[in-house]
Amino acid sequence: MTSSTPDTQPQPRRSFDIVRLLLEGRAFFALIAIIIIFSSLSSVYFSTSNFLTMSSHVAIFGLLSIGMLLVILTGGIDLSVGSTLGLTGVFAGLLMQGVPIESAGVVVYPPVWVVVILTCGLGALVGLINGVLIAWFKVPAFVATLGLLYVARGAALLLTDGLTFNNLSGSPELGNTGFDWLGFNRLFGVPVGVLILGAVAILCMLLLNRTPFGRWIYSTGGNARAAELSGVPVKRVQVTVYVLSGVCAAIAGLVLSSQLTSAGPTAGTTYELTAIAGVVIGGAALAGGRGNIRGTLLGAFVIGFLSDGLVIIGVSAYWQTVFTGTVIVLAVMLNSIQYRARRKRAPTEPEQSDRPQSQHGTTQDSAALGNTTANPASQQA
Repeated sequence: MTSSTPDTQPQPRRSFDIVRLLLEGRAFFALIAIIIIFSSLSSVYFSTSNFLTMSSHVAIFGLLSIGMLLVILTGGIDLSVGSTLGLTGVFAGLLMQGVPIESAGVVVYPPVWVVVILTCGLGALVGLINGVLIAWFKVPAFVATLGLLYVARGAALLLTDGLTFNNLSGSPELGNTGFDWLGFNRLFGVPVGVLILGAVAILCMLLLNRTPFGRWIYSTGGNARAAELSGVPVKRVQVTVYVLSGVCAAIAGLVLSSQLTSAGPTAGTTYELTAIAGVVIGGAALAGGRGNIRGTLLGAFVIGFLSDGLVIIGVSAYWQTVFTGTVIVLAVMLNSIQYRARRKRAPTEPEQSDRPQSQHGTTQDSAALGNTTANPASQQA
């Protein structure tokens, strides 16, 4: 009779888990499937020009989704991004049409770069109001941002009297031309809107993965109480992410108004739901603490390529809404399955988190100093 020593005991072999691969890469595989299906249904879908055109549409959803991701990572929600897009768009249109100064009897036509800065400032102001209400006055994020949704939409209607600002290309004699450059021009063959989306995505990716503030965002979403006890300025983090979300919505409003060379008070209606869909399809947890920019961009492309594909093959707008809603429900369901499976693996297998990793391979979460285990509910995605 022989006994095996610990060194000679057989080690469990980790098999290739196809289900796990499909769950974690579902946004990428869904995008590939959408391209294959619609390419087989339409001869014009699979072409470079069509992909670039669709990508310029995705830029709007992608910018909103990136801002929404930053908020959702902290465990919040921003329902005002669509209305902020509409408000900032008409504000930019108002500036492009000229600002009358009655006391001086003149009309000022600001250059485009001034319009961009002031418009982003307005988006930041809306986000600041959201953040202060949520962080300092403890108003639930759903209620606060829902209220700002109506306020921003009403302000857009008041600015325009319910009308639309048209012909926003500007005039050479007024020195304010170039606004449509954001929507129509291309650099190296790529639409400027797509390049703007890429620049914003890279900046936010660096913010989340390479800065202490990014680790604070994940910590706040994982366990806000533990993060605060560990020295994370939770309130400041919450205010900042809503400000960034407002700025992203303002940039999206500028790009959309430039693409249309017009700005209407109803622009961006229901876009907040599209932004949430992009974040969820990209694998982020609505409870906070999990998600990344890469997945969110893939989610935005899934929504955009699906919507444009349905238009190209002539599907009714009503059915488009049904398909989009179905995709959102499936994404949430798959998120639940994925994170439930991760919790079951936790005792035996190290979890590959979406959070940034330190040089020693451990999660850089200042709140995870043994405090997060004190609140099991915070680990549920």
